[in-house]
Amino acid sequence: MPNVEDLINKVLEYNSQADVSLIRRVYEFAAQAHKGQMRISGDPFLKHPVEVSLILARMKMDISSIVAGLLHDTLEDSLITNEDIADKFGQDIADLVEGLTKISKVEFMSKEEKQAENFRKMIISMGKDIRVILIKLADRLHNMRTLEPLPQNKQKRIAEETLEIYAPIANRLGIGWMKVELEDLALRYLKSDVYADLTQKVALKKAESDKYIEEVIDIMRQNLKSYGLKAGVYGRTKHFFSIYLKMENQGIPFEDIYDLTGIRIITDTKVNCYAILGLIHSLWTPVPGRFKDFIGVPKSNMYQSLHTTVIGPKGHRIEFQIRTDEMHRIAEEGIAAHWKYKDRGRIDTKDNQIYNWLRQMIEWQKDLVDSKQLMDSIKVDLFPDVVYVFTPKGDVKELIRGATPVDLAFAIHTEIGNRCVGAKVNGKIVPLRYNLKSGDTVEIITNPNHVPSKDWLKFVKTPRARAKLKHIIKVEERIRSLDIGRKILEKEFQRIGVSLSAMTKSEGLGELFSEFSVKDLEELNVLVGYGKVSPKQIIRRLFPDKVEKAELKEKEAPRKARVPGGVKVKGIDDILLHFSKCCSPVPGDKIIGYITRGRGISIHSSNCPNIDELDYDKERLVSVEWDVSELATYPVKISVSTIDRPGVLANVSASITSSAANISHADISTTEDKKAILNFVIDIRDLSHLQQVIQKIEQINGVIQVRRIMGR
Repeated sequence: MPNVEDLINKVLEYNSQADVSLIRRVYEFAAQAHKGQMRISGDPFLKHPVEVSLILARMKMDISSIVAGLLHDTLEDSLITNEDIADKFGQDIADLVEGLTKISKVEFMSKEEKQAENFRKMIISMGKDIRVILIKLADRLHNMRTLEPLPQNKQKRIAEETLEIYAPIANRLGIGWMKVELEDLALRYLKSDVYADLTQKVALKKAESDKYIEEVIDIMRQNLKSYGLKAGVYGRTKHFFSIYLKMENQGIPFEDIYDLTGIRIITDTKVNCYAILGLIHSLWTPVPGRFKDFIGVPKSNMYQSLHTTVIGPKGHRIEFQIRTDEMHRIAEEGIAAHWKYKDRGRIDTKDNQIYNWLRQMIEWQKDLVDSKQLMDSIKVDLFPDVVYVFTPKGDVKELIRGATPVDLAFAIHTEIGNRCVGAKVNGKIVPLRYNLKSGDTVEIITNPNHVPSKDWLKFVKTPRARAKLKHIIKVEERIRSLDIGRKILEKEFQRIGVSLSAMTKSEGLGELFSEFSVKDLEELNVLVGYGKVSPKQIIRRLFPDKVEKAELKEKEAPRKARVPGGVKVKGIDDILLHFSKCCSPVPGDKIIGYITRGRGISIHSSNCPNIDELDYDKERLVSVEWDVSELATYPVKISVSTIDRPGVLANVSASITSSAANISHADISTTEDKKAILNFVIDIRDLSHLQQVIQKIEQINGVIQVRRIMGR
């Protein structure tokens, strides 16, 4: 078991001025806190925090992080309090330990609502002090290294959340070596047979592969020396998870993978990187489409390198990575290579792309209330398939593949997104739904009076754009609903001969606000405009005598049929309803209500595709149910495909009417392959009645297919 002296020696390798007495004091404190505690493996519990701190020392972390690693389980697994840690070791260390404790119980395979809430906590902790997530990653890495003693179901759960969340976070933070190890360990427990097979096959091929790589390295070293280029040349073996992904994505067996190893060249200057690239391409033929310049356009996690694949000696493909010493350090250490602490863990983030990503994550967790939207956004951004585009000023913007000019507009600034009316790509006007490609130069055209369209939600791709759009649409709809609600109330009050000013003076107004959970008249008007509260509900409670007189007059007047009947809205009386023409639901269909602006509630079939497009305001979806009378009928569209022959329309029409269904519209068309398409609008009682009609039509000789049309 490693001890405190092992940890101190590791820290002194990169920080000769380290406060070793603090490390010793914290170690003794942690040892006392965990005295007598054991891990499932049988090891003393103290071994775990020491190993975590050794991982942090490998990352060259500051002393506060190192000792926080030693203390990270003390608040949970002992009687130690945060105040105890602050009193003994300072507030900075206490804050780190508390931040770790808050996210220590995160279990990402839990229910979606809990999953989203846990991730919110992690994002907020990262925003306060990025060191919290780095210590958490070290904690997760050691837990993965010691997963063997746990039951298989726990192994799989922990491995899955590691692969889905922690490895991608390590990648996003630029810690390449940790990402690789987490992925390989996760594969070991999720696909144990695959992992065992890969380790065996890679080991068998290692001698042959090593010999080949040495030949390539010798050729490169000789040529670098000939051209006076200073550089180190190293072989590197691809990790198991990347080999597994290649086999899965390309559908090929292990035996067909020839680039198990690659070459990494590390030089002193950026200019030399490009000179070495030219040398490689002069020695071997480059594979088209496999060159990537991450020096000119760095990845969002600060990674910089030139990648190229060539047809090397003996016709084998081999990948080269070329980078400077500094680029290599950042590629391995990531964010840990950029400590720029100002004030107790707060980092200077002006020139750091990672923090742009972190700020976006913090914004999303504020804007996205719906848990599914939040987790979808997180997963999209943790697994980005990216494109790089340029602004007219030459700035590089990274977006997910499939992003549009609207996504770019919101990436630049919310107001640019809100006022976007068009875009030019490479000097040419393009539609706003145009899919941007790497290398495009994009100019966003704006209009200060423009308001975003909810149709944009159908094609935007980035979580930021979706979140901002949904927010502005809700704000605009509230403004419109306020105006509509005010006008509806005014009209209804005029009908019973009461002024709106009388309403504001009514004694029952306060009780009305409480009943509908609103603070003032403006909020009440909004509910009326949304359709959540009917004006009759308000008038009946404030002026019941006036309502009785108005209803008496209405009884004396000729009665108008109410359309549509047969539907009840839970918790709402006297509300205007209409059936949506996009799906034309009938009794027996599962239905849902959508509160429109000023037109009451629109009744949709639950599987109507338009419901998905209305998800930016789920608060406007309401539960409804059928409440039909025997006399009520409902229009439904059906399409009948038949063999084209005389009398076919008459036969089908007769079948419909004999089933007690009325035909309100019919048309017929023919196709080149001698088929007839008969389209009807028929009035039926319910879903069961419709099925009877369809079954009867299907019995007619020559009928090929009968189907219900769910659409306009």
